[in-house]
Amino acid sequence: MSTDRFATARPELDLGSVGLWSGAVDGHPSSLVNEAAAELETLGYRALWLPEAVGRDPIVAAANILSHTSTLKIATGIANIYARDPMTMNAGQRTLAEAFPGRFLLGLGVSHAHLVAGVRKHDYSKPYSHMVEYLGRMDKARYFSVGATERPARVLAALGPKMLELSATQAEGAHPYFATPEHTELARSILGPGPLLAPEQMVTFETDPATARATARKHMAIYLSLPNYWNNLLRLGFVEEDRADGGSDRLVDAIVAWGTTDQIVNRVKAHHDAGGDHVCVQVLRPDSALPRDEWRELAAAFGLAG
Repeated sequence: MSTDRFATARPELDLGSVGLWSGAVDGHPSSLVNEAAAELETLGYRALWLPEAVGRDPIVAAANILSHTSTLKIATGIANIYARDPMTMNAGQRTLAEAFPGRFLLGLGVSHAHLVAGVRKHDYSKPYSHMVEYLGRMDKARYFSVGATERPARVLAALGPKMLELSATQAEGAHPYFATPEHTELARSILGPGPLLAPEQMVTFETDPATARATARKHMAIYLSLPNYWNNLLRLGFVEEDRADGGSDRLVDAIVAWGTTDQIVNRVKAHHDAGGDHVCVQVLRPDSALPRDEWRELAAAFGLAG
């Protein structure tokens, strides 16, 4: 599917069919990240997604990268709603929307109990209700500065039916993470035909099954321990045995696409065929280096520069 239908009304949603998602950027100096981001533009990428956990502030990081590029869009995948009150989040979004028109997409999410209640010491008892209230307060927040009068677009980190429905009614779409093409199909059926659907897809350029799955399990470990993700996998038909020992081969292969470039491209295509508009590819490596060679290979495989 194409995001061309978003181009006129919502330029920040015109992300192209393939983008990049990277948590690895937090492990490198901003100067190197800016250099890599500038190269992504020349490779033909339209969007780079940045996470938020215990590293850089994604709003500040987005401003930094946007100021060192000219066309690349930055999206947050996701900005934690417990990290900023609605007025602050609204101000940050509108500040970037005015400074970099059409180049910033705010992705919002409820994060996870260990980061919200454990690290930030906030109440995490009703995350969905908190999101509903938060979005309402964002829409009513005061902001007395220059900029567009229309509210900038936003998407929600969504896996379950209720949050997906909210993504369609109170946002411009959804950004599912740690999911499968089967989930993309389910998400599209809930969202309907209009909203943006931008699933994340982990990949690793390793053709040896044992090595590829070892890299995958290393990156999957934290997510398999989090109820949000595991409950979603249960809805998709996985069982408790699939979580043992770092994940069954069946589960690992469903979450992480590995192998040749063609095999990785086919997995991304499966998301598009299932109803995804924009697939955020996260390249996994056994080390912490930025996967710039892999980003170049993917750009060529998808014909982005052309």
